[in-house]
Amino acid sequence: MRAAALFAWVALAFRANAEATAGAATCPPIPQLEAEGYTIRAVELRQLPIFDDEPDLPALYRWADRLHIDSRETAIQSHLLFAAGEPVSERRIDETLRNLRDLRYIREPEIRAHDCVDGATTLEVAAREVWTTNPGISFGRSGGENSGGIKLEELNLLGLGKELSFEVATDPDRSSWTLHWRDPDVLGSRWVNDIAWRDSDDGQGWSLAVERPFFSLDSHWSTGLRLLEDSSVEPVYRLGERVAAYARDVQFGEVRYGWSAGLLDGWTHRTIFGFRREHADFAPAAGETVPAAMPADRRLDYPFLRLEAVQDDFDTTRNRDQIARTEDRAFGLRYALELGWSTPGLGADRDAFLLHADVGRGWRVGVEDSLFADASLTTRVEDGSAADSLLSAGLRYYHPTGPNGVFYASFSGAAGHALDADHELTIGGDSGLRGYPLRYQAGSATALLTLEQRIFTRYSLWKIADVGAAVFMDVGRAFGDTPLGPAENLGLLKDVGFGLRLGSTRSALGNVIHFDVAFPLDGGSSIDSVQFLVQTKRSF
Repeated sequence: MRAAALFAWVALAFRANAEATAGAATCPPIPQLEAEGYTIRAVELRQLPIFDDEPDLPALYRWADRLHIDSRETAIQSHLLFAAGEPVSERRIDETLRNLRDLRYIREPEIRAHDCVDGATTLEVAAREVWTTNPGISFGRSGGENSGGIKLEELNLLGLGKELSFEVATDPDRSSWTLHWRDPDVLGSRWVNDIAWRDSDDGQGWSLAVERPFFSLDSHWSTGLRLLEDSSVEPVYRLGERVAAYARDVQFGEVRYGWSAGLLDGWTHRTIFGFRREHADFAPAAGETVPAAMPADRRLDYPFLRLEAVQDDFDTTRNRDQIARTEDRAFGLRYALELGWSTPGLGADRDAFLLHADVGRGWRVGVEDSLFADASLTTRVEDGSAADSLLSAGLRYYHPTGPNGVFYASFSGAAGHALDADHELTIGGDSGLRGYPLRYQAGSATALLTLEQRIFTRYSLWKIADVGAAVFMDVGRAFGDTPLGPAENLGLLKDVGFGLRLGSTRSALGNVIHFDVAFPLDGGSSIDSVQFLVQTKRSF
């Protein structure tokens, strides 16, 4: 009898273990766990190496993995929107993944459930490390001009998720050095600070920001402080040539507080109020030609009220603006309205009503196509008349053309009215018209159409860069009078070209490197018949 009882006990133990193992192996999908009322037993974090552990992995890659300091758990925990003891929520998990994908020091995060037993589950958060140290030389070329420098940068200092960089750089406008620090989770909290100092051959500047942002759709409050001072010499370009310049001194300050009821019925509404100072003083620059019209000094001090709304409608895709990376797309409606009143009683140099509004949303077109639109309006009303008014809008359309291709079309436009002289609109090789010098045309309005066939290959260079390509056409021009003086207008400008794209898969330093060759089809005889561009961008 004792042997039989012992045998039965052992059989029951094996059966219970088998059932638990089977339950863990066949953990239901997250939506089903939420529907069945599961809670989170524990949260586990797992860091994956930069390079896969393969037998033929080059020694240099293994050396890079050993030198790299993995992200500490606190650098990831502070960005999670769930914790042990809480119910499983698909929405919070999806939003957490969006937050983690915004972090530059990890890539392709995943959250999966296991050990689904007795109404509770363990959530594992896994993310692959990337190389975050950038000791080297940078180079870029756009609009017929070169830029470059030496940069020492660490985007995940000691694995804590902090950013520290020092850069000596030269571009067409100035030579400078910059020291920058950013902490996205101060002491493991939701607070963020950002400090920068710049010194250049035409001035210097500093900035400070301390804030607790709305870090999720369900965040109930936010606050922040921003301060900035900067002095520089701002150039004036005509047909890609620097023809004049003026000195500018800027002071900016903002303190704000916002609150929200959180996510209700698929919407988040936020109310933000604060006080803002915007001062800008202008003067002739020593040794420079004075512009035909100098900008007027501007001092605005005003309280403001901002109302925001965000609709919860997001999804993910791949191979649209990135190469072989998961991309988040916001399809929900987003809009904001901000009102302010500047008055001499608060330190301003004028009475002015200020308005800013912006709106955006996306549409799923057919099975795989998508369309995104956005628009914004900024204006100032002084003595009953609108001043420094700017209306801008943009459209982006994506149409897959097979397993490895996407046709991309975009249109962007801006129209100004009574613009402040330092807000002159320009278009050229530095702003999307790739076949032309930088700031080639100037005016009070601009328009740009881009058509691009994007090709996403399966090739990878040494496992550190995924390869893509593009064939493109740009059409654009500037319109209207310029606030800084006359500008020759050569009408509609067009270019065609092709380029290579390298997506940085193992590094946090830049998502896509562009190598483009563009051929201008219009413009003056002084511009080169071929433009070569090298740029690092966050998108294709």
